[in-house]
Amino acid sequence: MAQKYTVLRAVRGIDTRAPLGGSLLGPTLEAFGSGPPELQVSVEALSPNDIRDLSRDPSVAGIGMAIPTKLVEPLTGPEGAAQPAAWGIAAVGADRSPYDGAGVVVAVLDTGIDGKHAAFQGVTLVQKDFSGSGDGDKNGHGTHVAGTIFGRDVNGTRIGVARGVTKALIGKVLGDTGRGESAWIFDALVWAIQERAQVISMSLGFDFPRLVEQLEGEGMPQAAAVSVAIEAYRSNMEMFNSIMALAGAHAPFTGGTTVIAAAGNESGRDRNPSFEVAAAPPSSAKGIVAVGALRRVGDRYGVADFSNTLPTLSAPGVDIVSASVGGGLRSLSGTSMAAPHAAGIAALWWQCVRNTPVPVNMSTVGARLIANARSNVFTQGVDVADRGAGLITAPL
Repeated sequence: MAQKYTVLRAVRGIDTRAPLGGSLLGPTLEAFGSGPPELQVSVEALSPNDIRDLSRDPSVAGIGMAIPTKLVEPLTGPEGAAQPAAWGIAAVGADRSPYDGAGVVVAVLDTGIDGKHAAFQGVTLVQKDFSGSGDGDKNGHGTHVAGTIFGRDVNGTRIGVARGVTKALIGKVLGDTGRGESAWIFDALVWAIQERAQVISMSLGFDFPRLVEQLEGEGMPQAAAVSVAIEAYRSNMEMFNSIMALAGAHAPFTGGTTVIAAAGNESGRDRNPSFEVAAAPPSSAKGIVAVGALRRVGDRYGVADFSNTLPTLSAPGVDIVSASVGGGLRSLSGTSMAAPHAAGIAALWWQCVRNTPVPVNMSTVGARLIANARSNVFTQGVDVADRGAGLITAPL
């Protein structure tokens, strides 16, 4: 029986017989000739025999069973509640940094964007719809995320970390309901990397339960459906690893891309301190910066009850004010709100390293993000596994 698969193929400049998750993370110019490698994503109905044949094809960099995706769903406050200040800007030091992200290209892979919002005036928005639902944002999530990364001030309130960004790639990889397909994400990732985005922000994940339901709906016994879904999960993680290797392979030519992803909101420390879920894919893929969410506790910070454990770094993620579809501001909570703070700070570091003698690439930026994260700002008893290297911090 044929199933839908996402197939990643090399168009030129890459030898997929090499281990994509290893050697291509540190390539030399000679490995790729005169230009960066290019990949292409397609969705195909494949039988087991087809998969075996493709696995022998040297142009195929990865094969993953199609899997549903969904937003890292944010938590909303009570309707009509007064909006708190955009406290995350000061927490990450963006208000004290001499950098604003000027000259850095940022990509947001989400539900689209309200391009008419005042927060995005003066920004060139390159929109591409991978979902089939058209440009724009009827959900609101992508607009909120983009506002935190590079939004301009709205009615005197600062919401954006990197207000000097003047070009953003907006990949709509989730439909208006906040759901999508893995192929849309892979296609958009390849597009953003090949369009030379220096920072990519994602706040989404696999919808594993929905895949199991779909397989059972096709007549598959539950045990078999779970087994197939686990294999789909594994193969899609390998796809992310292969695409991150592509980002590394671009580094000798373009500097590469820093990819930021929300760690997920599945933990429940408010119900049980031991109720902790590990960072969810794609944030757990190789080379992706997973971001956990922090809350304010007086003049210090604690880990949000919902924030998944084992992030790379952490950032403000509770009561975050940003752009609302149709105009104005609204407050949301989640690792979806923490990740764009990290993406904005990554943009500041890309700008900063241009003024230093060190190589201007994803490795340098990644090292600066880790080295400058603050670990002395947390309440007593915060576990390092829950907050990662610490609170992401701007170049000062």
